Amino acid sequence: MKKSINHYLQKYDLGKLSEWVDFLVNLIDVLLIAIIAYAISIAIRKIIALIAKRMLISTSVEDKKRVNTLARVFTYISSILISSIAVIAILAELGVSIAPLLATAGVAGIAVGFGAQSLVKDYFTGFVMLIENQIRQGDIVEIAGKSGIVEEVTLRYVRLRDYEGAVHYVPNSSITVVTNRTRNYAYAVTDISVSYQSNLDHVYEVMNQVAEEMRQSPKDQGMIMDRLEIAGVESLSDSAIVIRSRLKVSAQYQGQIRREFQEQLKKAFDKHKIEIPYKNLVIKTP
Repeated sequence: MKKSINHYLQKYDLGKLSEWVDFLVNLIDVLLIAIIAYAISIAIRKIIALIAKRMLISTSVEDKKRVNTLARVFTYISSILISSIAVIAILAELGVSIAPLLATAGVAGIAVGFGAQSLVKDYFTGFVMLIENQIRQGDIVEIAGKSGIVEEVTLRYVRLRDYEGAVHYVPNSSITVVTNRTRNYAYAVTDISVSYQSNLDHVYEVMNQVAEEMRQSPKDQGMIMDRLEIAGVESLSDSAIVIRSRLKVSAQYQGQIRREFQEQLKKAFDKHKIEIPYKNLVIKTP
């Protein structure tokens, strides 16, 4: 098209005008490349969102978290790839030779790689974590000494929000161990102290009764997955017998159930005259 226009302009001695025509044609080509790249990016985002939406219909809560996380990552990767291809196409349209740039970029990439090894490790570790399904958006995890709810997972970092609301950005390269507290189920472990004068059989009976009432209550129904497990006497302290027990609960509800169980136990112990001891200091005077 450009050659045909230039031939026509040269025929009628409009050479200077042909330069402007070349500029306008190049500008139009660049705009078309940008528009097409933007349209493709939007289309891919919608396709990913549509696929994710269909997958979410018949999946469990755990799988939904993974689908949402992968959808965000694939959207990010597709945007980077499309933008890179569009930039290369625009440079080629403007007459910039791509081969020398690619060669230079390769050499520069090696040089930068030595100075950005942690960044490369971030991306590699992030990719492995996503493939192995270690962390998903919405999980409660402990990583690199920080704990909280996962708000965002990228190939470079994991964003956590802790109980106080503080946000932590943890680089993937610093993650060596992942403690995930929201996989299928968890245990609300409770250590209860009673006095040495208490009848342990009676204490166990009251604990089972409180746990069963919670399990049957509409408020906690669905959160508690099984009956109370009493491990027995965990230790004999100076002033109390420590009894350990646990409730199997739906993932991420262990803290809520533990606090409620302890609250209900306190009320039940008061009702049944079961003493929760505390250390007494006796001072003898001469």
